[in-house]
Amino acid sequence: MLRSIKDMEHYAIAATDGIIGHVKDFYFDDEAWAIRYLVVETGDSTAHRKVLISPIAVTTPNWPEKVFPVALTRAQVAKSPDIDTDKPVSRQQEAGYLGYYGYGTYWGGGGLWGGGLYPDMLQGGLQATASKTAAHQNDDPHLRSANAVMRYYVHATDGDIGHVQGMLVDERTWAIRFIVVDTSNWYVGHKVLIAPEWIQDVFWLESILNVAITRQAVKDAPAYDAASTLDREQEESVYQHHRREAYWLREHRPSSTR
Repeated sequence: MLRSIKDMEHYAIAATDGIIGHVKDFYFDDEAWAIRYLVVETGDSTAHRKVLISPIAVTTPNWPEKVFPVALTRAQVAKSPDIDTDKPVSRQQEAGYLGYYGYGTYWGGGGLWGGGLYPDMLQGGLQATASKTAAHQNDDPHLRSANAVMRYYVHATDGDIGHVQGMLVDERTWAIRFIVVDTSNWYVGHKVLIAPEWIQDVFWLESILNVAITRQAVKDAPAYDAASTLDREQEESVYQHHRREAYWLREHRPSSTR
């Protein structure tokens, strides 16, 4: 099932021994377009600290109560490495964070999460990926704030089509499956879904996403209604309209035939 990033903001983070804090933002990987960290504000009204919580730690979400339970203690989080969330997070800082919790690294394995599709596959995987961690510790940072991308301009191959209004995330893999684009400044009352794999270029400093589709294709695309739950049939209609392969077919194909 897909979840709106906007809806997940302010969810409580519940450690095994109490509430840690609340979600303030999400960091996603701009290569794989997957959520890598929840930015969580901890503390009371007089002392705040922002910490990163990996989806690796999240157990079964309590969607009705808007709670993300995590397999961590409050003390573990309190002693976690300090990372300035207002600055780019380096690969070396990530490695230190993942090492602190004993997680494997998500990069360098060929899958969305290391060698697999789901984040929990990296629990207890530090030793198996230690050499890869060292090899990639000086890589360029690829983490982006989901909040910062909201209202980015979106350009088709032949002109502007609107701005980013939201993102829809796979609740199991934490992959961003669709970007919600509001076309109201161009085509009144129409919101459409754009898959990240259709993005050609991103100009981060200019706040622009370029997508490999035409304005007419966007105009004729199935409209997205945020008030309704997006089901697989509706997802299929989006991919069929744009004549693209759906992500669930691509991800579950044997690796030798991809």
